[in-house]
Formats: sequence, C-alpha cells, structure tokens
Amino acid sequence: QARLAESGGGSVQAGGSLRLSCAVSSFTMHYCMGWFREAPGKERVQVARIDSDDNSKYGDFVKSRFTITADKAKNVLYLQMNSLQPDDTAMYYCAADFVSRCGTWHTEASDFGFWGQGTQVTVSS
Repeated sequence: QARLAESGGGSVQAGGSLRLSCAVSSFTMHYCMGWFREAPGKERVQVARIDSDDNSKYGDFVKSRFTITADKAKNVLYLQMNSLQPDDTAMYYCAADFVSRCGTWHTEASDFGFWGQGTQVTVSS
C-alpha cells in the first residue's frame, strides 16, 4: 500500500513563498502525481500534476507562480509556491495514480487513488 505524507505548509504574508513536500513510499515506473487544494466550503481542486515523463500541467489560477517537481531519487514530490495570495489559503494534498502517466482524465480528485493527510497553507494580507 503506497503512503504519501505532506509537509511544508505554514503561515506566510501575501507575496511570500512556501515549498510543499510529499514523501512517497516509492515511485512506480509509470505514475501521475498531483497537488490539490481545498478551501473551507469549497470543492477540492487540482493545483498541478506531473507524471513519470516529467510532463506537468497547472491550474489556470496558478498563473506561473507555482512549480511542481518530482525527485525520483529521494521519492519526494514538491510544489514550490511563489507570490502567494490570500486566495491560496487552503489545505493542500498530494495525490497519486501509480498505474499510468497523466492523461487528460487526470483532472478530478476521483482520478487519483492514493492521498496524503494534507498540509495547511495560510496566507495573510
């Protein structure tokens, strides 16, 4: 059973940066991994995803502020977040599909079978 564990959340002021990490028990040959976020009263939405071929895709609201990377040697998924704004305040989750590379269907939370427990990001104005 794969295990995912996020870390790196915290409180920052608007314009600040954070780097989230997701420790993965092991990467498979083919995978699609993503970061999602969920704000109070809102649905869980995808922030970014990356696959075993290093193909990445971002939500429109990211606007080049975030970067997703995967360190296969260390089994860690990262999300570098710059120029944070109060609207970025949410619980952030990493998620994985260890069966295939990312496809056009990997957009919803239900497309990913493994999840971490989440890490809180709070951005103050």
